[in-house]
Amino acid sequence: MRKYTVVRLSRAGEKFEVVVDPDKAFQLKVEGKPVPLDEVIAMDMIYTDWKKGLRASREALLKAFKTDDVRKAIEIILKQGELLLTAEQRRKLVEDKKRQIITFISRNCVDPRTKLPHPPTRIEQALEQVGFAIDPFRDAEEQAREAIERLKAVLPISMEVFLVKVIVPPEHVGRCYGVVKNYGKIMREEWATDGSWRVEVEMPAGLYGPFLEKMGELTRGTAMITLVEGGGGS
Repeated sequence: MRKYTVVRLSRAGEKFEVVVDPDKAFQLKVEGKPVPLDEVIAMDMIYTDWKKGLRASREALLKAFKTDDVRKAIEIILKQGELLLTAEQRRKLVEDKKRQIITFISRNCVDPRTKLPHPPTRIEQALEQVGFAIDPFRDAEEQAREAIERLKAVLPISMEVFLVKVIVPPEHVGRCYGVVKNYGKIMREEWATDGSWRVEVEMPAGLYGPFLEKMGELTRGTAMITLVEGGGGS
């Protein structure tokens, strides 16, 4: 049996509901995919209460949408309304948002004692330990910053930025320049008389370890990399 859900919008003191295919509506409203209207909606009808079978009157549509064209009103409801998610859709959104939050924390935070990032699995366990509730619709970075404060109760953790000095031998500059820029913000750079590139780059603390590995791989261990003490933390 085919299942349906609704997109709901309150306007002009009235509640309007459009019956939709949950997967197609999810693709349209959450994933931003271009899905034809007829694949999204179950029928060309607008309800004030779908479960009771109460259809919106022409007068209500005119008052709320300045038109009695049902298709035009449906398009507005789909664009501006709230999709009532299925349990599986909500679970997927929560998991996706959790991954974004963990990635942010892993990239930007370290154990202040070792200056090393916590593994993602440890961060996930700590989030569960403190009972951090993930909102699938709120910004991931905003939630991550709140989570960091909560995690301090169970993890030694601080949000830090490292200043790193790098000297790249001339034969490796070409392949390293773009990589260095991708890992952080170049604060200062100069070219030595021998053609080597000397640069100071500011980067999230959690990227320092991966940066060392990548630069070691690209330069066969010949780049000189120094962590400058005194990076900002919180």
